Amino acid sequence: MATQKAESLFEHSESVCKECRRNLPPDYPGEVCPACKERILFSQVKDFIRENDVTEFDVSKHFDIPLFKVKGWIREGRIEYKDLDKPTVKTLHCQKCGKDITFGSLCTECLRKSNITGSAAFSSGSDEEEKFRFLQK
Repeated sequence: MATQKAESLFEHSESVCKECRRNLPPDYPGEVCPACKERILFSQVKDFIRENDVTEFDVSKHFDIPLFKVKGWIREGRIEYKDLDKPTVKTLHCQKCGKDITFGSLCTECLRKSNITGSAAFSSGSDEEEKFRFLQK
């Protein structure tokens, strides 16, 4: 009877991701978890971009992935255009001034300006205003 219990415990073996060894749901169709699939896909896309002179449209078509996913990676700064002079890669623009950019969401000038104003925003007036205040109980 003890051997039957032990056997029944081992019969229900959970499937695990072949990449990261995380547990997968019993009815999961693949052998690799979604996070690892995304990581593998991004690695393949990066290699493809390094080996070929392509646009985001070429990447989307080659890997059969949505164009917004590729553009999202560009906005996040994870991938970058090789050559901004091509007419087909003028699809990413600075959110502040509209200038063509190769990655991210701001051009270098607007990024520099926002960093300057961001650091100046923390400077304060007089020393009197900076003193600690104590509440009396």
